[in-house]
Amino acid sequence: MTPRSALNRTLLALAGLVLLGGGLLILFAGLDLYRRHDLAPPAGWPLTTPADVLLGSADRARWSSQGWWWWPAVIAALVVAALLALGWLLAQLSRRRPGSLPVGGTPPQEGVELRDRALSEAIANEAGALPGVGRAAVLITGRPGRYRTRIKLTLTPEGTPGATLGALCEGPIGTARRSTGLTDMPTEVRLQVSRHGPHRVE
Repeated sequence: MTPRSALNRTLLALAGLVLLGGGLLILFAGLDLYRRHDLAPPAGWPLTTPADVLLGSADRARWSSQGWWWWPAVIAALVVAALLALGWLLAQLSRRRPGSLPVGGTPPQEGVELRDRALSEAIANEAGALPGVGRAAVLITGRPGRYRTRIKLTLTPEGTPGATLGALCEGPIGTARRSTGLTDMPTEVRLQVSRHGPHRVE
């Protein structure tokens, strides 16, 4: 799971819990379920009967006496929260990942597609099996017609950058381009060397 997916799921879970709690609170009060089922809500619990309101006369008078700035501040906070929610929604709609890619060469076969995650995993597995590569991570981004591949390779101490790049271009990247028919798919490769302990000479 990517950090963005984890954040999205966390925010959705929190929003769902808040909405669920508010809905149940209103439902119990509106249907008078506390009285019908002889339930005793906690002291100070809001909305316990159908006649209850969220803000009573005393509460409204107390908040209104805070000064002229109170309600404009509340409205501004609500506007900011709404704008943040709208921005988050638009960020979800504008996907950075393609979702699916065509398969079958040029031109691609109609109706045949490959999920970007599956292609990323295939490239990563093939790249991770190259000599001198200890670990490989692949991410495909972009929109239809403007795909981009980002590859991160962790080399073993015996790995050679030049030879590894050559094998990567001829092997995993070449296979992916032939499979999808995307000859113009820029690829960014980052190399790093895995940490290893010092060699002991006796």
